[in-house]
Amino acid sequence: MKRWMLVLWLLLMPLVALGSDARSVSPDLNDKASLQRGLKFYVNYCLGCHTLEYQRYSRTAADLDIPQALMEEHLVFSSAQAFDDPMVNALKEEEAQQWWGVRPPDLTLATKHRGVDWVYAYLLGFYEDPSRPLGVNNILVESVAMPNVLEPLQGVQVMGCPQGASRVLSRPEECRELALARPGLLSPAEFEQAVFDITNFLAYVSEPSRLKAQGVAPGVMIFVFVFGVMAYLLKREYWRDVR
Repeated sequence: MKRWMLVLWLLLMPLVALGSDARSVSPDLNDKASLQRGLKFYVNYCLGCHTLEYQRYSRTAADLDIPQALMEEHLVFSSAQAFDDPMVNALKEEEAQQWWGVRPPDLTLATKHRGVDWVYAYLLGFYEDPSRPLGVNNILVESVAMPNVLEPLQGVQVMGCPQGASRVLSRPEECRELALARPGLLSPAEFEQAVFDITNFLAYVSEPSRLKAQGVAPGVMIFVFVFGVMAYLLKREYWRDVR
C-alpha cells in the first residue's frame, strides 16, 4: 500500500507544481465598487469592438446601484442607444473584416466559455512583437489579432528575461517571462487591479441573476434550517404515538 501511495505522489507532483505557478482569481460579485470600475473600463476600452448583446444598460445600472441619469451621461455614448437597449456598438461586419480579418466576438459569456483565470491572464499577457501587424502578441494566444487596447494603462511589456525589470506575468519554460519595459499610467499593482475589475465585471455579465441569488441565499438557508427543525419536531410527535 505504501509503495502505491508513493507512486501516486510522484505522478501528481508535476501537476501540483504546475498548479502552484498558475495565476488564479476568484470573482467577487458582492464588491459593487469593483464591478462599477470594471464596467467603466469595459465601456471605455472594450465596448467599441466587443459587444455585450445579452446585457442591457438598464439591468447593469439596477444591479450595480448606478442611477439612470449617471449611467446615461457617462456610459451610454451613442445617441442612437436607449437606456433599455443591449450593450452593443456601431462596428460593421465589413469594417471588422477589413481591419482585423474577423469580427471581434461578443463577450457576454466569455468567462463561461474560457473561465475567469483565462480572461484575467489573457488581458495581462500582451507583449511587444514587431513581427506582428499590430506590433503586439499574447502569451496565451499566439499570433493574436487583437491590439493591446489597455497599453496606455499598462505600458509596454517585452518577452524574455531582462534583469531588473518589473515582473508582471511569467512562465518558467524557455525563459518566457513578460517584463514591463515602459510604464503606463498605472503601476503594475494598479493595472492588475484594473484587469481584475474587468474580469469581475465579465463574470457578473455572464450570469447576472447570480448577483441576486447570492443576496437571497442567506434567507433561504435560514428558512431551510427553521423548516428542518420544525419538520423534525413534527416527525417526533407523530412517531411517539406510533410507538
